[in-house]
Amino acid sequence: MDSIIDGKINKKELPNSTGVLVLGILSIPFCCCYGIGLIFGIIALYLSKQGITLYESNPDAYTSVSYKNLKAGRVCAIIGVVLSSFWAIVFIISLMFDSSHYLQDFKDFLTI
Repeated sequence: MDSIIDGKINKKELPNSTGVLVLGILSIPFCCCYGIGLIFGIIALYLSKQGITLYESNPDAYTSVSYKNLKAGRVCAIIGVVLSSFWAIVFIISLMFDSSHYLQDFKDFLTI
């Protein structure tokens, strides 16, 4: 049951709204790190879908700030997924045209 303090009803925050925002933001700088940004972005998108569904089923129970955090995290996650996908395609294409360079670097890494 909601309690009334100073004439306002206390509302709950959406679950994982802060987590979605953090993962969405982290997906952007980690987009160049061989798929880490893609993982962060996909997790953030999955969690945001659950939160948006929960908010739309009962918007009066949750704060608008947590919903805005959820939406901002979703936008950042979409940007991170697009950038990560772009860099993954660039990496695959560069492997096709210059794989000997990457294989030599990998062999040098293993021998250290």
